[in-house]
This record gives sequence, C-alpha cells and structure tokens, in this order.
Amino acid sequence: MTTSTALLTDRYELTMLAAALRDGTASRPSVFELFSRRLSGGRRFGVVAGTGRFLSLLREFRFGDDELRFLRDNDVVDADSLAYLENYRFTGSIRGYREGELYFPGSPILTVEGTFADAVVLETLALSVLNHDSAVATAASRMSIAAGDRPLAEMGSRRAAEQSAVAAARAAYIAGFGATSNLEAGRTWGIPTMGTAAHSWTLLHDTEEDAFRAQIDSLGTETTLLVDTYDIRAGVETAIRVAGTQLGGVRIDSGDLPIVAAEVRAQLDELGATATKITVTSDLDEYAIAALAASPVDAYGVGTSVVTGSGYPTASMVYKLVARQDASGAWIAVAKASADKASHGGRKAAFRTLADGVAVSETVVVADGFENLDAPAERQDGRPLQVTLVEEGEIDTAYEGVDGTASARAHHLRVREELPVRALALSKSDPAIPTEFVELR
Repeated sequence: MTTSTALLTDRYELTMLAAALRDGTASRPSVFELFSRRLSGGRRFGVVAGTGRFLSLLREFRFGDDELRFLRDNDVVDADSLAYLENYRFTGSIRGYREGELYFPGSPILTVEGTFADAVVLETLALSVLNHDSAVATAASRMSIAAGDRPLAEMGSRRAAEQSAVAAARAAYIAGFGATSNLEAGRTWGIPTMGTAAHSWTLLHDTEEDAFRAQIDSLGTETTLLVDTYDIRAGVETAIRVAGTQLGGVRIDSGDLPIVAAEVRAQLDELGATATKITVTSDLDEYAIAALAASPVDAYGVGTSVVTGSGYPTASMVYKLVARQDASGAWIAVAKASADKASHGGRKAAFRTLADGVAVSETVVVADGFENLDAPAERQDGRPLQVTLVEEGEIDTAYEGVDGTASARAHHLRVREELPVRALALSKSDPAIPTEFVELR
C-alpha cells in the first residue's frame, strides 16, 4: 500500500491552480526553477541532496479519495479543480543537478517544465526535501573535509523528527559520512549502520567491569567500549583488563577532547593496546573536528550538529517561475524584480568551468526567453551540470533507491576534488567560485 504525498503541499498552490483553471492559464507552458540566491551561513559551497527522495515522493504525488475528500470538506478548491486533481499526474519534464553535486548562488538546481498546473503544485514538495537535505549535506561535507581520512558516523536521530532523521542520515552519507546509527536509514538507503552501547548500559550493571564483560561476551573484543561514565582513566584500565590488548576501540563522550584523547592514547599504548582505536563524540561540529586534527583520534561520531545543518537547517532555496508562453504562444522570460530578491528569468544551462581540473566559475547560460529558450547542452570549456530526471512524466529510476544513493555519494566525493583550496576553509566568506551568467541572444 502506498501513501499519497499530494498534501505535502501549501494551500496557496492549489488555490492558484483553481484560479488558473478558471481563467484559462492552467495549461500555459511554463518553466519553474529551484535555486538559492545565496549560500546559508557564509558557506563557500553547497551540496545538492534530496533529489532521489524527491523523485520517489513525486511518484506518489496522487490525489486519491481521502485527499480529495479533505480538499472538498475543507472548501480548499472548487468542484472543477477537484475533478482536475482526481486525474493529476505530473506529465512534464525535470532537469537538474545530479545529487551530490556542488552548487553556488544562482545555480539552476532543478528546472521543472510543463503546464503551469503541472509544475506549480510541486513547489512545496521540492523545496521541503531539497532545502532540508542540502543543508544537512553541506554541513556534512564540511565535516568530512575537516575529518580528512578519519571515519565519520552520523548519530543524530534523537535530535530530529523521526522521518527527518532518516533523511538526514542519507544526506550525511552522500556528503562523506561512512555510517549511521539509524536502522531505518540502513534498511531504506543501504547505509552501513553502527552502534554498541550508551551510558545506560554501564549504569545498569553493578560495576563498570560487569558492564564491559557483558558487552564483550555479547559483541566480542572487536567492540568499542564507552569509557567515560565514571572516571576515564579507570575506565580505560578496566576496558583493557577485561578485553585484553586486542580491544577494538574506546569511545570518549565528554571532557576537553584534545587533552583527553592524548591522555587516553598514551594510556592505551602503555597498557600494550597500541591497535585499540579512539572514537570521540560529544557535540562535535566541523570546527571541533578541525580542532582535533592533530589529536590521536581515529573516528568521530556526530549527532545534533549534522542533522540540523550545523546551525543552518535550511539551504534557503526558492522555486520561481522563470519563463512562460504568452497568449500568442511566444515564450517570454519572467523574474521577480525586487532589489533584495531579484532573479534571472529564462531557461538555463549550467556548467562548471575548470582550469587544470580546478573549478574557477559556475557558468550559467541564460536563454533570452524568446526564440532561444533552448540553451545549449554542451560547452567546450565547462563540465555540464544538469541531467534529465523526468522526461514527459517518466521518472529516471537511476537516481532513486539504494543505487541512486550510492551513486550520489560517489559523485559528490569525485566533484569535491574540483574545489579550489580556498573552498576548504571553514570560516565565513564569499562563495569559493563566482557564478557568471551568460545571456544568449
């Protein structure tokens, strides 16, 4: 049994649809674009995430009996609109940046083409998914860069709504995290899962030693023991005495982590447990991870910060009409003109311009909105950034599910290598590369 996603929609989209059906503009061919005017938090790049989830939700964007009954009973739209929605299927086309791709201000992340009625009702669904997932992925990518070769695990489920937690685990995995504590994310998206025990496990037992012995008996010596429930130094000594020098790892979840990690490493080495790894947790973000770069830490677990976008829980993306046909059938470019929210009208094609394999600009070719609405698909000095996600209503399944998630992760790690060195800094700054708009005439 499938669940409709059609009511994951703001009311004004359906009231616009109803008015457009009434005045005859509902069937007018239109081009909508999802983009961000700026990067949240002074970040130097953004990471596209959520595309695969959006496509899966689009597949279930249907108005069934329950949805239509709700709209009718609450007088949301009129009878003619209900009749239209009863048979609604998105029949347009969507092009966009591949999931895992980098984006910058003005990047045409999604381009939705169809009738006005086709495209306008997708606004909230597209924005809610991509704004959340891209914010998490952008934060996660910064953490991954700060961590270098050291593994990262996402463990923030208890700091997010239940479905947001699953989505956040997926976004973090795409952007470089290697595992999640969330089992539903593991089942749904094929993400490796991890986790052993919390402080409650130690507190359950009469002694720390009893807790450690029970965990070793259950999970073997390759497990990771949480050593900071009481005294860390005593906890490490007990862990090695119980498990032996082949203990897989210890986890530290409190204290001044650079100092504590150094002390624990020295103690482990003195006890002969030179191969026992140290995992640190405790409210980490990209800055704390960077501060631990010189510390003897082997892995990180990140919770609250990653699932909340490290202070910026939205990517500030918007969904705007950029081109439409007029009553005569001629295409025109349209755009909001207010000073602080101005945008570029017209359909666009985007390219990452590279020099010796390093990104130097985001080149966005803009059609003039009339005869040249079709922007070129190729450009010799740039890597094309857009792919076809939906063609005349047919969704490309390659970007969905476990395989789509794995592909997005691989794509992100590959294209991140194109970033210039200045993009890797964590301080607030302008975008790492400029966005250059080229007008077609």
